[in-house]
Amino acid sequence: MKAWVLSDIGDFTLKKVNDPKPENNEVIVRVKNCGICGSDIPRAYKDGAHNMPLITGHEFAGSVVECGSRVSEKWMGKKVGVFPLIPCMKCTSCANKQYEMCSDYNYLGSRCDGGFAEYVAVPEWNLIELSDNISFEQAAMLEPVSVAFHAIRKAGIDKDTKSAAIFGAGTIGLFILMHILSMGIEDVYIIGNHDIQKKKAVELGLKPERFIDKRSSEPVRVLMDNTGGQGVSAAFEVVGTSSVYEEAVDCTERGGRVCLVGNPHEDMVLNRNVYWKILRNQLTLCGTWNSSFKGYEDDWISVTDSLDKGLIKPEALITHRFPLEDIDRGFKIMRDKSEDYIKIMCECT
Repeated sequence: MKAWVLSDIGDFTLKKVNDPKPENNEVIVRVKNCGICGSDIPRAYKDGAHNMPLITGHEFAGSVVECGSRVSEKWMGKKVGVFPLIPCMKCTSCANKQYEMCSDYNYLGSRCDGGFAEYVAVPEWNLIELSDNISFEQAAMLEPVSVAFHAIRKAGIDKDTKSAAIFGAGTIGLFILMHILSMGIEDVYIIGNHDIQKKKAVELGLKPERFIDKRSSEPVRVLMDNTGGQGVSAAFEVVGTSSVYEEAVDCTERGGRVCLVGNPHEDMVLNRNVYWKILRNQLTLCGTWNSSFKGYEDDWISVTDSLDKGLIKPEALITHRFPLEDIDRGFKIMRDKSEDYIKIMCECT
């Protein structure tokens, strides 16, 4: 089969490799779509992967074409989404069914072969069956959409939340916005620094004046002015820098909540005055990573239900589509920032 293989840092090449064979508990998924995640870029060009050579790609969906000996034949031909984290099922977190916090996990696309290929081996446990109402493109975005939904749940956002600010208008920030707007919360702001981000935010339903452009505005001042000096009920830090963390704290009302979502790009240094504000305003801080997946009452079930009912349309954020043979073009756009983009999607077969 054809697959993009990361052999070493910077050595990311389309190759002919052997088709995967399923273990007893695995299926073979014929990949239909696979999205490029922001984490794929440093993996390919800067930091490498945990194991190399490796077929990268963890945001993918497809159809089951082969089942291992211990896998139910009911999966044959099914349209499926794939939870990429493979838990150990032995640690305390796994015993508590908090699989996203597994202490010894494997991971499709970063620790074992993933979805930038024609076929991929996936444990049966990691599959979620999809209805015909959900397209393969939508299903390939289940992972980042569920990550955003997980952050909203951790932050305690519900339909009665008065206001929110999202610092960071990349893919996850815009998916957080999409979820919040779908809940009927209108007093929401998002902070970004690209015209394409504003365009997509407005297409999702944001009022244009509630996109705060960091290139021309001071986000905290704008937010405090617009809330009468009170601040927002909840703020999401989706960038991963100390300065944005401080801004999120500065614009949150007394007794409010700050949810830390962005992967850190630097050491996170906490200014003493910011620390005082957390104490004196009795803010609630929460960290979030990944999403919950257990087959019932989890983020993936909730997101899949919303997709099935047409309540959310994540495909609206796709700005580029490339066939499998040309997916390196998408990687280079993201690496070099040579074009405006939000979500770049690979059409594998």
